Amino acid sequence: MKNQQSHILFLPRWYPSSADPMFGLFIKRHAEAVALRHHVSVVYALPTEKHQPVMANFEQIDGVDTYYCLYRKSSCSLGAMTAVLNNIRYFRALWGGVKAANKRGGKFGFTHVHILTRLSVIALWLKFRHRIPFMVTEHWSRYLPLTNSFQGTFRKWLTRLAVRNASCITTVSQNLADAMKSHRLEHRDYRVLPNVVDITLFKPQKKSPGSIHRLVHVSCFEDRSKNISGLLRVLAKLSDERNDFQCTLVGDGIDFQAMKAYARELGLTGDQLVFTGLLERQALVDVIAEADFMVMFSNYENMPVVIPEAFACGIPVVATRVGGIPEIINEDNGLLVDAADEAGLLKAILEMMENSRNYDPQSLRDTVVNKNSLQNVSAFLDDCYRSGTH
Repeated sequence: MKNQQSHILFLPRWYPSSADPMFGLFIKRHAEAVALRHHVSVVYALPTEKHQPVMANFEQIDGVDTYYCLYRKSSCSLGAMTAVLNNIRYFRALWGGVKAANKRGGKFGFTHVHILTRLSVIALWLKFRHRIPFMVTEHWSRYLPLTNSFQGTFRKWLTRLAVRNASCITTVSQNLADAMKSHRLEHRDYRVLPNVVDITLFKPQKKSPGSIHRLVHVSCFEDRSKNISGLLRVLAKLSDERNDFQCTLVGDGIDFQAMKAYARELGLTGDQLVFTGLLERQALVDVIAEADFMVMFSNYENMPVVIPEAFACGIPVVATRVGGIPEIINEDNGLLVDAADEAGLLKAILEMMENSRNYDPQSLRDTVVNKNSLQNVSAFLDDCYRSGTH
């Protein structure tokens, strides 16, 4: 790839859609970063229950050519046969989108796979048949010891084949890269890819005066990983000691209603706890920037983008010592506790309530501006593409 614009094919396993505007949003941000320098086509296959032909709906969204490839997912109870049928429909839809993107945007110069394994079939075909190089960005926690969901002889073989033939492998944390290597997914060129933070949107704001300590938690409300129930128990204990705080929980997901019910069971009142549901863009920024600090109590993670977003808004973070989080949180920007250590989290929250306003908002923000901005991530990925074509 010479110093000119190329056509980059993005193949994501997760991507925002009308059905779920937050699903894989961090991948969309990476596509937008690449679009600053190259022509980007995202091809994303998603199932529908409707009886309709396979189709690729084209939209240009935030400077990115986006192809939503719909396929009918079978709900028949035929075991392996149903899985085979759905995979055939999936690849048929995906390939239709790839052909549409190629026809509209011209020959691809590079393929960028986000999340293995199934999508690597297309990338491997394009490499071996058309000599189009590809790279992989992995976001999934399935390689981590706690989840241990990287299983299956064929899956492992295909994943190793894809990794071996990729030009480079990027992960969102060094911890995830190490976990992949522990499964013999070796490659000469692993790199840690920062998440994109919109630094023009996420920025400090003047806080409302008052004696209430404001905490904020942002997640997808999946309790198994995010341990929201544990956070609620800690907040209930905190409310036994003092009442000068309010925690705002932002997000939606499979356990949203269950967590609201659990909060009521614990006796947490509206004065102490607010559930906002899903918030986006400025509404999300307003809640984060108004808070004194963010609190996350995850059992496992890779690299939650909400943490650098909090830093960009000038607030420190209390989080667990899991995944890639210790790679970005230190004594200058927050506090770390062990996963599931409710006593430790309570202690950290009490400490942060006393000291959160001693952190310098501009110093917190500078770390993100210098690493996670759209322009910096664009340059990072451009280097990956160029080194992969040498």
